Amino acid sequence: MRIKLLSLLLLVNLVTVTVMAQSKDETAVAAAVETLRKAMVDGDKAVLEKIAATELTYGHSSGKLEDKAAFVEAIASGKSDFVSIDLTEQTITVSGDVAIVRHKLAAETNDGGKPGAVKLAILTVWKKQGKEWKLLARQAVKLT
Repeated sequence: MRIKLLSLLLLVNLVTVTVMAQSKDETAVAAAVETLRKAMVDGDKAVLEKIAATELTYGHSSGKLEDKAAFVEAIASGKSDFVSIDLTEQTITVSGDVAIVRHKLAAETNDGGKPGAVKLAILTVWKKQGKEWKLLARQAVKLT
């Protein structure tokens, strides 16, 4: 009886620790997503370079693909200018050192001085490098 009770307590403790670790990672990923959102609105080159993985592949809803350098330059130069970005319906799934984030994005833009608006479904893949979550991949799809 004691062994069964001890085993049960150890199992509950293991599950609790695992759930807490996932919640901590999910919270860290959510913070990284918010850092990216803010850096895109601000056009903050230093933050964009820091949060993007070297191997970044950034897919636009038009099918255009950018690497890290092209993505950072487009945002930092204002060529791709986000006036505001609103993220909704966000889900985060963490598996080891990889996280998958899905959300809907509604944004006001001013690309090339031309005001516009976009509504997209976004999938991002994040990879934990050291203690930081880095954006590894992003793909957007236009919403109707």
